[in-house]
Amino acid sequence: MYKLVLVDDEAEIRNGLAQYFPWQQIGFHVVETFDNGLDAFTYMESHPVDVLLCDISMPLMSGLELIQKLHERRIKTKILLLSAFKNFEYAQQALTYDVKGYILKPTHFNEIHEIFSKLKAELDNDSEHHPDLQEQRAQEGNEGSFQDKVIGSIKSYVEHNYSKATLEDASRLIRMNPDYVSKYFKQKTGQNFSDYIVEIRMGKAIELLQDINYKTYEISELVGYSYPKNFTRTFKKFYGISPREFRNSGELAGDKQPNEKSIGKPSENE
Repeated sequence: MYKLVLVDDEAEIRNGLAQYFPWQQIGFHVVETFDNGLDAFTYMESHPVDVLLCDISMPLMSGLELIQKLHERRIKTKILLLSAFKNFEYAQQALTYDVKGYILKPTHFNEIHEIFSKLKAELDNDSEHHPDLQEQRAQEGNEGSFQDKVIGSIKSYVEHNYSKATLEDASRLIRMNPDYVSKYFKQKTGQNFSDYIVEIRMGKAIELLQDINYKTYEISELVGYSYPKNFTRTFKKFYGISPREFRNSGELAGDKQPNEKSIGKPSENE
């Protein structure tokens, strides 16, 4: 749920919005309501808020003064203004502070629902790019060290579970969303997660093929391929020769050599 603060000096509007609009159904939770901008500003200085829905004309501190103060203090909050004044000057001034919407009173259910549904999608998108990783990085005190630990954990998982490794299981291990893990792994390593699994499997296959006690179909199963044809196709695509050709010659095509780490060696992060 995203945290929402409502500010309006008209009690009927303020309480009506807080109590009767189904905020939770669209992903918001009203954490506080105020009848003036000054009290709202004091609260928001020490309490993180995702969205502010604020009237413009209020005592002590107007809505425009409030958002100006928030801007000066660099308090990151999505802002929507609520006003009975059809004054373009207000809207123009509000746009200076990257206000997300300007809602005229009297408001309608469908209008609020539509605006906040779009805002929810925007917040979700922001969250995808700035997940809980940011807080964890700050706690680590060293961004590079944290990134190394995350990537190291993923690689270590694959190296120990190459025959059945999946993106979903790797994501559960580090408690992150699979889609995010896929993008994060690609960004930090320059390699797709699925390609890394193939790399580890092929490295292990090379090791097993050098042991004559294993038949090719057995090696196929050991490195995660139920069907030997799929294993052969992947091996040939990766190394340029088939498993049988490698076993017969003991050499790989060209300069395609297995990654040393992938041949049964433990990760440095263990």
